[in-house]
Amino acid sequence: MNHLLKRIQSSLATAAVIVAGCAMLTSCYKDAPLGSECDILRAKVSVAAPAEMFYNLSDTTVEVLSTDSTVTFTVRNSADLSALAPTFDITKGSVISPASGSVHDFSNGPVTYTVTSENKTWHRTYRVAFNRVTRSINDTTCLDFEHFSLESSGHKYYVWQRLLEDGTLSSDWGTGNAGFNLSMGSAKPNEYPTVPDPDGIDGYCARLTTRSTGPFGEMYNKRIAAGNLFLGSFDMASVLINPLKATRFGVPYDASPLKFTGYYKYTPGPKFIDKSGREIVGRTDSAAVYAVFYRNHDADGNAMVLYGDNVKTSPLVVAIADTKYLAPTTEWTPFEVTFTYLSEPDARLLAERGYSLAVVFSSSSEGDKFMGAVGSCLMVDKVRIISTKEE
Repeated sequence: MNHLLKRIQSSLATAAVIVAGCAMLTSCYKDAPLGSECDILRAKVSVAAPAEMFYNLSDTTVEVLSTDSTVTFTVRNSADLSALAPTFDITKGSVISPASGSVHDFSNGPVTYTVTSENKTWHRTYRVAFNRVTRSINDTTCLDFEHFSLESSGHKYYVWQRLLEDGTLSSDWGTGNAGFNLSMGSAKPNEYPTVPDPDGIDGYCARLTTRSTGPFGEMYNKRIAAGNLFLGSFDMASVLINPLKATRFGVPYDASPLKFTGYYKYTPGPKFIDKSGREIVGRTDSAAVYAVFYRNHDADGNAMVLYGDNVKTSPLVVAIADTKYLAPTTEWTPFEVTFTYLSEPDARLLAERGYSLAVVFSSSSEGDKFMGAVGSCLMVDKVRIISTKEE
């Protein structure tokens, strides 16, 4: 990942931190000598009639994040997957097997590809899948936190999957845990900002805790890492260059959301600090819990995603449900907020997966500015999106 390492080097001031940071960011292995990169950067597929297979032309291309080990194309339920030939952009000098552009049958499940580094020493495996998607049936989308595991590359932190209506699991949940690993790589899984907790209403819940980032964070005035969990993905390539671009909010959603409900516990940490580490006396930390419904393509048909710097302000936003303030409580307490619409959704776009839904939780509402209180803890469970279906 030379392109990533060079960008990191330009943003870090000391050689010692560069070495430590790069060691934790490398996607192939711990050290990064030249010729060792072995990543898929982008996957594409060409078919004779893309509109018959894909909901949007942009779905024919998948940008692959450095932490991804699965590459998923979203297709219509009627798509013929028996003979497809995806092509791949890979890191310079590396090779991929099976070959880019070779034909395979994806109708029985994913096909495994292996990328080998230029120096032949390192490799990564990817599962490439075509996911048939139909319109959702239920008016209520259930968001529970029972499906989690340790991430596959180093088993350092937890990742979550979402249970879909057809019984399959999808990697729709994102967290900043991977970014915390950059500053606190020695932390144990349960010491990360976002972890599972067995003390849910019924089974597991998600526990989000604002953590100190230690000496690494102090050096760059990024002293805290708020616990966060959101529908979307986390882009490690942006975490040092532009942290607000690291959180890629939203997954396609084909209904008009009406209400956002769930249960929570919240305890603010004892001392609220700003970026410089100065305590703001009298200031109490607060949680962020909200949902955003937005158009996921611009007027020219380009795929769009919202980030930490525009998730509530983008002109693509159609509706917002924001709790704004949740009172501290040590007991499971319900919350319910109605979506406020800024414009009417288009039934045709709903059917074509032209909208996305972002659901966002954070233990410190200003954690994106690296302000908050270490120890602030938000627990969430049994989250629901109640919607209407367009006929």
